[in-house]
Amino acid sequence: MRYFFDLVFQNAISGLRAEASRGYLGVLWWVIEPVMYMGIFYIVFAHIFHRSDEKFIMFLLTGLIVWKWFQATINTGSNSLIANAGLMNQVYLPKIVFPLTIIAINTFKFLIVLILFLTFFQFTSISPSMAWAFLPVLILTQLLLIAAVASLFAAIMPFFPDLRVILDNILMMLFFLSGIFFDITKFPMSIQGYLWLNPMATLITMYREILLNGIPPDWLQLFLIMLFSFSILLLAVWLFNHFDRIYPKIIR
Repeated sequence: MRYFFDLVFQNAISGLRAEASRGYLGVLWWVIEPVMYMGIFYIVFAHIFHRSDEKFIMFLLTGLIVWKWFQATINTGSNSLIANAGLMNQVYLPKIVFPLTIIAINTFKFLIVLILFLTFFQFTSISPSMAWAFLPVLILTQLLLIAAVASLFAAIMPFFPDLRVILDNILMMLFFLSGIFFDITKFPMSIQGYLWLNPMATLITMYREILLNGIPPDWLQLFLIMLFSFSILLLAVWLFNHFDRIYPKIIR
């Protein structure tokens, strides 16, 4: 087991170094890219839709940061086996190493952005609270969800390459239904019931409750998300083990 985690760790370090060496700005792109991403939405909502009040801006940026981690990791992680076809046919590696490496890389970059974002709070009127101590629990819960979804799609994508198009559209739909731009609690209960079926909507709301309002997370909801994620992850692990020797034959 230690060998397995060392393998993921070393692959992640190699991936980060390779990514940093591709451009002149190197590791600065890990900060610049998400800042540009959030800046575009800030310009749109603050200057075009005239929603420049501080509370809404922090509300929006919290949702964008959390979603970006999820969306970027699912996109790249789901395609990780196909992207590493050459390596897969040269040397044997447990196939789940590929999506887990992507997850490790994107989690590292997310933590950098999150630290910068939390530092930015010091320049606003929103004060840190004791509830911030629950952030690691929320991060670990989302990490488990990301690992489960990314691994599941990575396990089945080689058999159904067209699933990539479907996944892109699903992520786009979830982007607009996860409450990034609006407060789900403002909707009628009949509509909220459907929106809360999306785990990311629940997690984004919990991040906001902790960071903006100092309210601890809903432990029952966190447990349900963990249970759902663990079940999906077990299925993904089974698929990887079952098709371990088949993947190199169908991925060229």
